[in-house]
Amino acid sequence: MDRFRSIQVLIAVAEEGGFASAAKRLGMSPPAVTRAVAALEDHLGVRLFSRTTRVVRLTETGARFLADGRRILEELAEAEASATGAHSELRGQVAVTAPSMFGRLFVAPIAIDFLARHPEVGVRTLLVDRVVDLVEEGLDIAVRIAHLPDSSLMAIQVGSMRHVVCGAPSYIAERGVPREPADLLRMEAIDFSFSVPQRQWAFPVAGRTRIVRPAARFLANSAEVAVAAAVAGRGIVRLLAYQVEQEVRTGKLEILLANHEPPPIPVHVVHVEGRRAAARVRAFVDLAVERLRAETWLS
Repeated sequence: MDRFRSIQVLIAVAEEGGFASAAKRLGMSPPAVTRAVAALEDHLGVRLFSRTTRVVRLTETGARFLADGRRILEELAEAEASATGAHSELRGQVAVTAPSMFGRLFVAPIAIDFLARHPEVGVRTLLVDRVVDLVEEGLDIAVRIAHLPDSSLMAIQVGSMRHVVCGAPSYIAERGVPREPADLLRMEAIDFSFSVPQRQWAFPVAGRTRIVRPAARFLANSAEVAVAAAVAGRGIVRLLAYQVEQEVRTGKLEILLANHEPPPIPVHVVHVEGRRAAARVRAFVDLAVERLRAETWLS
C-alpha cells in the first residue's frame, strides 16, 4: 500500500475510533486496515495507536503524525488541483484562534466575510483567553495581543493596543480623580483574570516601574463582566482599550492616568508554515491583516 493511502487509513481509524468502522468507511476489510496501520508503524518504528479490546487511541506520536499527515494530503490535493487547473477557488478548512472578546468583536466578522469570498473554504474558530499552541491543537492562525517569544511561527504585526485604567463618572466623582498611580490605593479595583488574580498594576513613573496593588472586591474571569461592574460604579478596572472602547465612547467609563500608561502591547497575526502555508491560510492572513490594520483603535 502506498504511503499516501496509508495516511488516509490512519486518519480514518483516528476519526472513527476503531478499525472496523474505518474499514467500512474506506470500503476495505478490517484485516486490511489493521495490516496497513501495522505496516506504517513498522516503517516509522513507532506506535501510532494504543489498543485495548475495547478502545483504540492515538499515542502522542500518533497525534503529531496525524496532524502532519492531514496537512500533507491537503497540500497534495491543492498541488494536483493547481497543476491540472481543476479549480480556481480555495478549498479546505482554516482554523483560527483569538482571545474570546477580541475574537467575537473583530475576528468573527473577518471569518464571516472570508466565507462569503471563498465558498469552498470552511472556517473553525477557537476563541479562548489562553495562549494556544497552534501545532498541538491543529490550528493555522492566531491573533495575539502580547510580546511574542522567539518561535518558528510567522508573525505579522498589525498594530498595538493600549492598556488603560477606567472608572464610571459616578465612581470618580465619589472617590476623586487620581493624579498618579499611588492615588489608586484609595479606590477599589475590579480584577479581570482567566487564571490567577492580577493584583499588581505596573505603571511607568519617572523612568521606573511603579507597582500598586489596589484592593479588589471583585474578580471576574470575563472581560464583559468586569466592564459591566465598572460601569455600575463598583470600582476601577484595568483592561485593553478595545475591551472598553464602546463604554468610553458613550461616556459610561472614563480613562484615568493616561499619562502613566505603560507602552502599548503589540498585536500580531501569527500563522504556521510561513511562505509554505496553504493558499487558504495565506488568503485568510492577508484579509485579517488588511482588516485589523484598518481598525481605528489600533495605533
